[in-house]
Amino acid sequence: MSDVLDLRTLLPAAGETPRQVALFAFVNLGVIESLSNGLLSSADALRLVFNADNCLFVRRRLRHKIADEVMSRGVQLSDLFDALPPEEAHREFQRELAKMRGLCLRLLGGERVVA
Repeated sequence: MSDVLDLRTLLPAAGETPRQVALFAFVNLGVIESLSNGLLSSADALRLVFNADNCLFVRRRLRHKIADEVMSRGVQLSDLFDALPPEEAHREFQRELAKMRGLCLRLLGGERVVA
């Protein structure tokens, strides 16, 4: 995958903000699954999804605290591998993905929350 996923063009097609938030959650669940399975690296996810333009769009247009937290956590994923030893980085990476997954499920109205 070489194209950037531009949330500005993807989410407005969903219409009203609650539908945009739901689509945001579904897209991110797919990204999280790809990260978890190794189909997408954290560096690629940062470039393709968790980039500055998308972060600003989520903060300014969606104005949803949980969606903003998902983006913030996504931005920091690749930093784990720079700051921590490999084994610890992998554990923290999986823990962060679980937190992001739980946040996306909350956006969809699920009751599952990962602390």
